[in-house]
Amino acid sequence: MKPLAERLRPQHLDDYLGQKHLIGEGAFLRKAIESGTIPSMIFWGPPGVGKTTLANIISEQLDRAFYTLSAVHSGVKDVRETIAKAENSRFFNSKMPILFIDEIHRFSKSQQDSLLGAVEKGIITLIGATTENPSFEVIPALLSRCQVYVLQHLEENDLLELIHIALSKDEILNKKKVDIKENSAIIRYSGGDARKLLNILEIVVQSEDNDEIIIDDKRVVEALQQNILSYDKSGDSHYDTISAFIKSVRGSDPNAAVYYLARMIEGGEDIKFIARRLIILAAEDIGLANPNALLLAQSTFDAINVVGLPEARIILSECTIYLATSAKSNSAYLAINNAMSLVKKTGKLPIPLSLRNAPTQLMKSLNYGKDYKYAHDFEGSFTQHEFMPDKISKTIIYQPKDNPSELTIKKRLLNWWKKWYLYKS
Repeated sequence: MKPLAERLRPQHLDDYLGQKHLIGEGAFLRKAIESGTIPSMIFWGPPGVGKTTLANIISEQLDRAFYTLSAVHSGVKDVRETIAKAENSRFFNSKMPILFIDEIHRFSKSQQDSLLGAVEKGIITLIGATTENPSFEVIPALLSRCQVYVLQHLEENDLLELIHIALSKDEILNKKKVDIKENSAIIRYSGGDARKLLNILEIVVQSEDNDEIIIDDKRVVEALQQNILSYDKSGDSHYDTISAFIKSVRGSDPNAAVYYLARMIEGGEDIKFIARRLIILAAEDIGLANPNALLLAQSTFDAINVVGLPEARIILSECTIYLATSAKSNSAYLAINNAMSLVKKTGKLPIPLSLRNAPTQLMKSLNYGKDYKYAHDFEGSFTQHEFMPDKISKTIIYQPKDNPSELTIKKRLLNWWKKWYLYKS
């Protein structure tokens, strides 16, 4: 049996709830649909506000062939094959086919580039759906060829009407006697998301064994606590899962790290968000124990932007395993925190005269640059010199950790600075 949200998906524009600014009487998009001349467009809005539903309704109302791709599972090859099918269908149907791409913000640059020609030549009318700002996530060339429509969270009246429709028209729920005593919890937990509202309603109804059901705020909360809702990119699951992912990498457990990576990918998490976290992990938790980790993390970010899903999952997995199994050090993280605390505590201390630039004779007469020791003039390109302001002279900020890479650094520092570097060790 299909979920309630699928069973109640509107088939006609008049049954579509919300977005009156777009499809209400006299609204621009409604006029375009009714005239049969729609532009390529991008629907931008939060989950559950009807982006996919509206695309389906448009195709049905205009009687156009409808092709759909998901950025999570489709590559450049899939895009090209679908465009070829759409082009061939023009021989049998003169109306321009619609290509709907869900989560278009997750398409890589090369995937988005592969759409350009088809949009420019009029082979397809593109409808993209995104929860992210298309100005940042869609390439300019494609964005300039699309009209962006902003969809908004459903208002409370729309959600209450949706509950009424579900209880009166759904083939399963209308056989039960459901009494809504209180609705504030179900409205609050839905967050303006129609799909989430219907999921909650279905969970509450299914939690009862009889056909006479009373729904109040307490019952809604109890039912939700007994059921694990799907991964929500903007909710607690998002933060809990990324936290578990980070801690697993930091704790050197590649198995748990890849497991949480898979949960995020399957849940529709933005792969660029994951890649950015890997960059931070490489710097904060691995750091100087393995400087190559940061290079790999940056390369991972660049690569997933070029490749996109589904192949990007392999690149993210490789980087995750590499970081999880690498030696760890937070010395760079601690060093910059210590330095910033010192700056806040001591203020803007005078730069030593020997370190100041002296481009004019006046500055030279004020001893700017005097007694500066040019490191390359000395054996091994090193000589002891005080670089810190006088007030914090010989302050140790960076403390090497006991990993092979930083033990080498520590040996080098002690060889250079002798007792200087032991000052606060």
